[in-house]
Amino acid sequence: MAHISVPKKQIQSLNFDNFMFPLLKLFPMAPELLSRGDRPLKMKFEDQLNALVYFHLQEHKSARHLIQDLKENVFAKENIAPDEGISRSSFSEAINHRGLEQLQFLFENLYKQALRVLPKEHAELGELVSIDGSLIDAVLSMYWADYRKGAKKAKAHCGFDINHGIPSKIFLTDGNGGERPFVTRILSQGQTGVMDRGYQSHKDFDLLQEEGKHFVCRIKSKTTRTIIEKHDVNSDSYIFYDALVLLGTPNQNQTEKPVRVVGYEISGVKYYVATDRHDLTSEQVASAYKLRWTIEDFFKWWKEHLKVYHLIARSEYGLMVQILGGLITYLLLAIYCRQQFNEKVSIKRVRQLRTAILNDLFAGCTDTPVDLNRDNIVKDQKILTQAKT
Repeated sequence: MAHISVPKKQIQSLNFDNFMFPLLKLFPMAPELLSRGDRPLKMKFEDQLNALVYFHLQEHKSARHLIQDLKENVFAKENIAPDEGISRSSFSEAINHRGLEQLQFLFENLYKQALRVLPKEHAELGELVSIDGSLIDAVLSMYWADYRKGAKKAKAHCGFDINHGIPSKIFLTDGNGGERPFVTRILSQGQTGVMDRGYQSHKDFDLLQEEGKHFVCRIKSKTTRTIIEKHDVNSDSYIFYDALVLLGTPNQNQTEKPVRVVGYEISGVKYYVATDRHDLTSEQVASAYKLRWTIEDFFKWWKEHLKVYHLIARSEYGLMVQILGGLITYLLLAIYCRQQFNEKVSIKRVRQLRTAILNDLFAGCTDTPVDLNRDNIVKDQKILTQAKT
């Protein structure tokens, strides 16, 4: 089991403790982080997680920036850094080689916790998961991150829970890693993957239907369609096509199972969307595909405001550790913004949280945040301290 300690701080922020509170009950259940040799760990898993969350929350731009803050910022030194401090080399060794299993556990279980807090939107469309890949600029020394000559990139393959507005799955490859193989790994039975036309694969459309997983995927307008049954459409609607078809050329790449294709036009652009969802109206199919852009908005916000792609790791292992730290930070923000303000994540609320943490320190922590029962937090921390480690 992972270790968590009673706060060691003389200078403390109750707002920061409140923000981190959803993780407290997960720590005792997490896999134990053990030293690989005879020497004790210089950075326990709790310290590693705190540092990763602090890095993203405070928009640090490099590992050097973070380490300097852990040494010179009194709050960070007493609340985030290990008891004896941490050198840049020791921090790098920890990030690049330890904690992945524990972070994966926390991410998966914090996601489940978030589902119980966040409202479910678009329930009439079913469980929608937007799927896309995002390139991460790497440095030339990251030899594993193949992309092209003179450039290194990694690629994050992400599933985004549209209904709750949070990331749900993540995988990492080099920049040339194919995106289609991750669709079935990201989706669970009954979920609907919402994808752009780069994911068009007739073989995968058949496979997803066999696995009981659904799809709403834009396809190329010139894709061969063998019509099995054509459905009526309203002449006044932006929907101009709705039919049950076999996609592809016979005896070459044609689907074995029929799929439904819906065509619609927006601002002079025609879209063709393939799906196996026969329970939706054609307008709902079009609406489901348009919701695909939520993952693009997430990537943009995540990169800009949490600085998740400012590298503090160089190995594939370490980069995954960093990404999971960023995802956990986002889930914590989603829970915090909903519980404190009944809102979605926004940079306004993130800035208010940063300011509240500073105000706690300047005020000597004399003011208790709204809806925060400090006695319960301290009580829970003491209970967790007694957990087996």
